[in-house]
Parts: sequence; structure tokens; C-alpha cells
Amino acid sequence: MRRIRVYTIAVVICLFPAGLLLAQRRHVPPAPAPVLKATVDRQKIVIGEPLQLMLEATVTGDTPLTWPNLDSLPHFEFLQKGKVDSSVSNGERYYRQYLTVTSFDSGAYAIPRLTFIEGNKKYFSDSIRIDIGYSKFDPSKDYHDIKDIIEVPNPFARWFPWIVAGVALVCLALVVWLIRKRKMLKAAAAASEAPPLSPYEEAMSQLKQLELQKHLLSDGSAKVYYSRLGDIFRIFLLRRLGIETLAETSDELIGQLRRLSLPGDQFAALSDTLRMSDFVKFAKYQPGLADGEQHHQTIRGAIETLEKVTVAKEAAAAALPAPTAASPSPAASSTSNTASAASNTAPPGPAGRTTEPPTTRSDNKNTN
Repeated sequence: MRRIRVYTIAVVICLFPAGLLLAQRRHVPPAPAPVLKATVDRQKIVIGEPLQLMLEATVTGDTPLTWPNLDSLPHFEFLQKGKVDSSVSNGERYYRQYLTVTSFDSGAYAIPRLTFIEGNKKYFSDSIRIDIGYSKFDPSKDYHDIKDIIEVPNPFARWFPWIVAGVALVCLALVVWLIRKRKMLKAAAAASEAPPLSPYEEAMSQLKQLELQKHLLSDGSAKVYYSRLGDIFRIFLLRRLGIETLAETSDELIGQLRRLSLPGDQFAALSDTLRMSDFVKFAKYQPGLADGEQHHQTIRGAIETLEKVTVAKEAAAAALPAPTAASPSPAASSTSNTASAASNTAPPGPAGRTTEPPTTRSDNKNTN
């Protein structure tokens, strides 16, 4: 008997928590249904008049709400669909959307109930009756004729003349640019087809350009100035006289200039200029502006003197008569003169007489 009581008390103790849980579940209040509203700004419109429809939903809890799919409404057409706005306040979610609709069917029609889904449950909004009619008119009055099409003024019409003028100016500028470009291309082609300058003309032109760059002497760029000055003189010697001095030192160049027809004072000044060029390029010597101008004049004078001497030699060579076939060449005349002198200076014979050369058999026959 005592054992049965113990078993009974144990069973009660074990079933008591389960009973409490079931009781709690039974007394849990269900989540409130969402509050749905569908309202319009007016319920009477004329055919084609816009009507604003507002949808509102207030949801409590975290269950997601599915908004109705508004593709079409019977007897109504959508003019504009606004976005769904949402906000959260005091644990409630608030949704709102504005829609603009109209109808072209006269009569009384209802905007149907719209379906909202929360979790697995469906909720519906109220339907709204809309009366659609015609605009008021007085039957006693005459009918009006159909009006002509009213032309709406174009707000951009006043800008058309300016646009046309701007396009015309751009086209004119393009034509002028093309014409100038064509002339420049012709001038460039003519310049490329022009005969090249002679060595003397090229050297004088480069010296003139270098003279305009005298500021290099005062800007600390004397090395550039003297390097260009020496290159002009060496290139002239190569092109005009065939003397290759681009890879030679200044002393080697001075040695070759000794064989040229230069006056002594001019040769000395030219030698000093070439050595000064080495001082500037390798010893970083900075000559003054007066020294640079003097060395420029020395190179110019040397080129002018060498050109005059070369032109004179070419003119003298051109003035000599060309050898002809009748006149003997200098080598032949010198050979004949040597032979005659040898025959006239034969060795003396006995008794102081000259020994005549022996005659051949053909000579004897002619004598007889």
C-alpha cells in the first residue's frame, strides 16, 4: 500500500511540468491581424478623370507582409504607381502606397478587395464603389463645333537661330582650318622637294641660329653652345672638304688644318677657339659673353675663308684646257724627251769622235 502511494506521488510530480506547459500554450494570445485600409480621394469622377487610391497596412510582430500584386483592376487603368513606403514605430510596422487610376467606362464600378498575405494567412481590404459619369452639359444649348488643333509653342524655338548660327560658325572654322592645313601641307611638300643647302649655306644658317642662342653663355649652358659651335665647323669640313674630323680630338684637327690655306693669324685664332671648346666641355670652364661672340666670329671667318679658297681652286681647275687626242699627253712628251736626250748623249768613241749606233740591214738597203 505504501509502495502504491510512492508511485502515485512520483507520477504526479513528473506530469506537473507538462501540465504547466500545456496551460501556458493554451493561454498564449494570438498575434493581432493586420489593419488594412483602402481609401480614395473622391467616389465620383467623370470619364478619364484621375483618381487617387491609397493603400495602408499596419502590422504587429515580425511576420513578413506580402503586398498585393497590382497588375490590373477591372474597369480601371493605372496612370501612376508610387513606391511602397514603410516605417516602424512602437513595435508596429506601417506601410503605405499611393496609386493613380482612372476609368473610361461610364457607370458604377467597385475597386475590388485586394489580397494581403501575412505568414500563411490571407487578409483582404474593403472594396470601394466608384461612380463614373459624363461632364455636365445643358441640352438647351447648341452643340459646339470640333475645335482645330491648337499648336503648342515650342519653348526651344527661340534658340533655333542661335543653334543654326553656331553650327554655321563651326562649319566655317572647319573649312578655314582645312584650307590652311592644305596650304601648310603644300608648303611642307615644296620644302621637302627643294634642293638641299650647300655645306657653306647650311653652316651659315646654323651659325645664325646659334647666334640667337647667346643666352646659353650667361645661363650656365656654355657647354651646349661650344659643342654646337664645334659640330658646325667639323660637319662643314666633312661635307665641303671631305675631312673626317668628327671622331678626332681638337689637336688632331689642328694638325690637319695646318695643311689648309689659312692665314697665320686666322689659323692661330681658330686653334685657340678649338682648344677653348675643349676647356669648356671637359674642364667646365665658363667663358664670358664677349669670348663666346669672338669665338663665334672666328669659326664664321674660317668657314668663309675655306669656302673662298675652295671655290678659287675649283674655278682654276675648270679653266684648264681639257687634253685632246692629237696633243701628246705629258707622260708621252716626257718619255720622248728622255729618249732624245739619251740618243744625243751617246758615249764618245776613239779620237774624240762620237760613236754612231750601228745600222740595221734595212737601213743599208735603203742607202744603197
